[in-house]
Amino acid sequence: MIFFQAKSYCESYCERREKTKNLNIQENLSESIKLESEIKEELKQDKHPGIYPPIQPDIEDWPIHKLSQNKEEFLETLVNDTVEILIEQFQSLEAMEEELAKVVFLENIRLEKNPWKVDTKDEKEFWKKAKRTLLKRSLKQKDDPDFFINYDNQIFYDICRRYCTEIIGNFEKDTYQFASKALPIGFNRLLNTASNRNMKRIWNNEFELTDRVKPFGYIDEVRELAKKGTIILLPTHHSNLDSILIGWAIHCLGLPAMQYGAGLNLFNNPLMRYFFNRLGAYKIDRRKKNSIYMECLKNYSRLSVGQGLHTLFFAGGTRSRSGQLESKLKLGLLGTVLDALRANFDSGDPTKPTKIICVPMVLSYHFVLEAPNLIHQFLKKEGQEKYFVRGDSIPGFRKLTKFVWKFFSRQSEVLISLGKPMDLFGNDLDSEGNSIDKNGKSIDIKKYFMSDGKITKDIQRDSEYTRMLGEHLKERFYRENIVLSSHLIAFAAFEILNKKFRKLDLYGLLRLAPEDRVIPYQHFIKVIESLRERLIELEKNNQVRLSRHIYRDPKILIMDGLRNMDIYSAKSPLIEDKNGDITSEDMNLLYFYHNRMKGYNLEQYV
Repeated sequence: MIFFQAKSYCESYCERREKTKNLNIQENLSESIKLESEIKEELKQDKHPGIYPPIQPDIEDWPIHKLSQNKEEFLETLVNDTVEILIEQFQSLEAMEEELAKVVFLENIRLEKNPWKVDTKDEKEFWKKAKRTLLKRSLKQKDDPDFFINYDNQIFYDICRRYCTEIIGNFEKDTYQFASKALPIGFNRLLNTASNRNMKRIWNNEFELTDRVKPFGYIDEVRELAKKGTIILLPTHHSNLDSILIGWAIHCLGLPAMQYGAGLNLFNNPLMRYFFNRLGAYKIDRRKKNSIYMECLKNYSRLSVGQGLHTLFFAGGTRSRSGQLESKLKLGLLGTVLDALRANFDSGDPTKPTKIICVPMVLSYHFVLEAPNLIHQFLKKEGQEKYFVRGDSIPGFRKLTKFVWKFFSRQSEVLISLGKPMDLFGNDLDSEGNSIDKNGKSIDIKKYFMSDGKITKDIQRDSEYTRMLGEHLKERFYRENIVLSSHLIAFAAFEILNKKFRKLDLYGLLRLAPEDRVIPYQHFIKVIESLRERLIELEKNNQVRLSRHIYRDPKILIMDGLRNMDIYSAKSPLIEDKNGDITSEDMNLLYFYHNRMKGYNLEQYV
């Protein structure tokens, strides 16, 4: 198990703390440059596992590859099973006919008002034909008393098949092998070029991608459990870069490729469409809200997990707009995992996997590329008329390239924390993947689904189980979160201003004049020390993880936080002014990064 250890970091930096005790960053430029060099060297020396050997060397043995090889057979099972479930839910043919009319109406509106490039060429004709068919059926129904006796559900079946065909993912061995080799090589070249600021050294191998993107946590446990059961990876979600970094982490840790949901809008981009269509992504069209589509989507998840496919779910559903760790989880798809486990127990088939392992994952960034746009969306939704709208846009390719270049050139890093594995009920697991209680005694989780000695389907009971899993997951997110220097200084600065102007509401605080945002440097250091003392206590109680920079001399900690926050935006959330004091050029961004530390009750220590 690989973790940051408080004691070792405290001891390793004792001498440097004494040496830099009286350092003023602005007054001693040469010392700052020296410290930059030390930070760069530490990034190389901060040992981590690097690339693990794969737990299943042959890709053809991976569950995701096996499903893709039997895609047509799986599709037939998915369609037929979904049709049966929906017929049972509708309870009557009249209800089914009403829902079909509603779906066809909404789909024709969607294609007229909100078409996408990725929509298939025959889609308009399909839904127009469905509309004509339903109109004829409606007229026939009025004149034919035996209409429902001879009811034809072909159109219902066709709609289910169309949805399932669109949703189902695909995985190609050759594309995966190419991507797993080519992408790290490309990033390594970019990393070394940017780090050395010398285009002639593009083939220098001083740094590897693992020097910037570092997985930590319960790595050995997850690798072993992946051999014995089905992994459900549940990461936090803050950036569009998450999917790339998580994919790299999965490969880095030697785990088999996982299926994951990708918004259908992402398939509008030809390059993304090419890779997503070949690397295990199943499609989610958020324009479609009707019950038939949602059941097709849920049943795909239910059946694929039931067949043992390792799966990645963003439990928050979408990127965190506020910057805070996920506190409101969307449990719909997560509930399908519980359904899959119950169905496997009920089948009595010993080949069906009954060990499903939840692994929380927390990604810690110093700086989020889309932060200006995300916090704008959050404040607009929460504040409504209190918030002044501004014209932010989603970063394009040029801005993304600029961001990645600056990220590498600053020797910044992304830490990926793998949480402690648990079962679907929040119980810990032993080395074999069996559920255990707090005393280490084995638990038969099959009994969770039993009533009067039989496995039963109980929607209310299973919904409560899913809710409980969500609560356990939120707790694990906060426990496995790795606090970076930029998180700490952003929280300290915003809370200082919040208490100084306590009569202002949030939106008044965000509109503070530049001269009112200044925080005296010495006061800022005292607050940092107070917060750090509390964070160390929390880490000792396994309530949070701290990066090594949190243990450094406060002045060094502040410098590291400032240099990492000033990566991309024209206006920085936090800077040191000409007098050596701390101020903000963008209060919205400062609020966004401050929110990362919400939930630990740290406000009282400011």
